Amino acid sequence: MRRLHYGMNLSLDGYVAAPGDDIAWGEPSDELFRFWLEEEQAVGLMLYGRRLWETMSSYWPTGDQQPGADAAHVAFARNWRDTPKVVFSSTLDEVDWNARWNAGLFTGDAVAEITRLKAGDGGPMRVGGAALAGAAMRAGLIDEYTIVTHPVLVGGGTPFFTALDGRTKLNLLETRTFPGGVVLNRYETRR
Repeated sequence: MRRLHYGMNLSLDGYVAAPGDDIAWGEPSDELFRFWLEEEQAVGLMLYGRRLWETMSSYWPTGDQQPGADAAHVAFARNWRDTPKVVFSSTLDEVDWNARWNAGLFTGDAVAEITRLKAGDGGPMRVGGAALAGAAMRAGLIDEYTIVTHPVLVGGGTPFFTALDGRTKLNLLETRTFPGGVVLNRYETRR
């Protein structure tokens, strides 16, 4: 059975994006970027919601060709292109670059499909996008949370966590600090 991970950068007040889908409030260090690269390289399948897919696919297909791209950015772009992806959306008709960038579109019941994918073989899956992750969270499908908190308050926007019907108990697996006062906490869901 595959494990499902959910992790993103978030503000101290718990948002992954400020109002207007603004994600420019974080100041990732080279060390933090390399951490996320290692996380992505360990993933066997990426699950994207529409909005995060649109953000990622607007840059990373050619991220290694951008002026000033260092070795980590080149590696991230190549890994992004090579890692299989499923995009969950009820509004998209197609996913650009579907064959070239290992991406497929799923328009049905996201929770049922994530459950089916988890039951299969393969490396860990990472869910990206707060709305899609929220559906997986409410269904109890997330096995691990990687919370990278930046020392900024954005005052609103898209929350990392969704409202739940009950408690989910977690075990702390790791705490780590990065330059600029950024703190990582990794938790595993108690089963």
